[in-house]
Amino acid sequence: MSKVDRSWYDAYMMPNYAPAPMIPTRGLGSRLWDQEGREYIDFAGGIAVNVLGHAHPELIDAITDQAGRLWHTANVLATEPALLLARQLVDLTFAEKVFFSNSGAEANEAALKLARRFAFDHHGEVKSRIISFDNAFHGRTLFTVTAGGQPDYRRGFGPLPGGIEHLPFNDVQALHDAFGEDVCAVIVEPVQGEGGVVAAQRDFLEAIRRLCDQHQALMIMDEVQTGVGRTGSLYAYQAYNVIPDLLTTAKALGGGFPIAATLTTTEIASSLRVGIHGSTWGGNPLGCAVAKKVLDIVNTPTVLNGVATRREHFESALLSIGERYGVFEEIRGMGLLIGCALTEHWHGRAREFMQAAQDAGLFILVAGGNVVRLGPSLIVPEDDIAQGLERLETGIEKLVQADRESD
Repeated sequence: MSKVDRSWYDAYMMPNYAPAPMIPTRGLGSRLWDQEGREYIDFAGGIAVNVLGHAHPELIDAITDQAGRLWHTANVLATEPALLLARQLVDLTFAEKVFFSNSGAEANEAALKLARRFAFDHHGEVKSRIISFDNAFHGRTLFTVTAGGQPDYRRGFGPLPGGIEHLPFNDVQALHDAFGEDVCAVIVEPVQGEGGVVAAQRDFLEAIRRLCDQHQALMIMDEVQTGVGRTGSLYAYQAYNVIPDLLTTAKALGGGFPIAATLTTTEIASSLRVGIHGSTWGGNPLGCAVAKKVLDIVNTPTVLNGVATRREHFESALLSIGERYGVFEEIRGMGLLIGCALTEHWHGRAREFMQAAQDAGLFILVAGGNVVRLGPSLIVPEDDIAQGLERLETGIEKLVQADRESD
């Protein structure tokens, strides 16, 4: 058989992604190696997924041990790993009940369905409107892509589910003006990740909580990107001290293994009766065993306090790079969900920065055309941070020089 290479993607896979020319074959900590043995530093983290880096030994042990015991039973049987993880999530958060699925989109789908079902059970069909926000991202199922506030992602998939209204993010007055008794839920990200790494203002989240209470609506906090230590708290709602009715968590929860969860109270969960909703692989033993170990490691002072320390290192260096080369106008986000907003000259060119970094041996992300995004491991070593930032500066220096020469 011929060697696997990037051309196989074009030959055999649907063209909905545009993967890099290189193919990674191995990862360890915050480093990756490709088929040719070239080494890269990883500040992308699988889009804020690899919260403990690649091939963490304790995660390897957890999944290896469980793989030798039990892989799958479907939801007709409860398993020990699922029950242990559910209790752990309840103990660590506001929640009293947990529903497991496999991705952030599935977790948000479950939350949105449950919010409408709860409203139906208690108020009838008149209470079904959902409020979301411009530039939000909640997944790519038909329901969640409609709830998302990015029209390009839902264009061409109509007719779309109705009863969803989008408002400006962080606009308290618009929220007040739009609210009414027909609202069943508000879904919000504490930090809009795909939408440019923009953090919610405290008074905005407090207003959502207050209006939901006044109008008997549910507040859904989408913590798919911010959850499991990414912001320096186990969940971002804890830093804001704004408690939602439902919370969704995925990405970092499995440390790289697919698993997600929807968290809520006993009262709200009562509307999710037998047969109302389900997931064949939700709560599978492998995912739950790994996720429990991820939470064991992340929910410690060493890891959570280390997020702030690493953030300071990143932010200081990125501000300096931005000033030297005139490329970043703002460093934003929370914790180790970092957004570098490009100056006007570079608007629409974020992918050029991603490619320049990759050429220099560094993986980073984008959040739209105007923001470079970083989502490294929460335990990325200081030496890797320093070397990665050096590589980023090397890439940016070459990009800026080429831009000047082209003028």
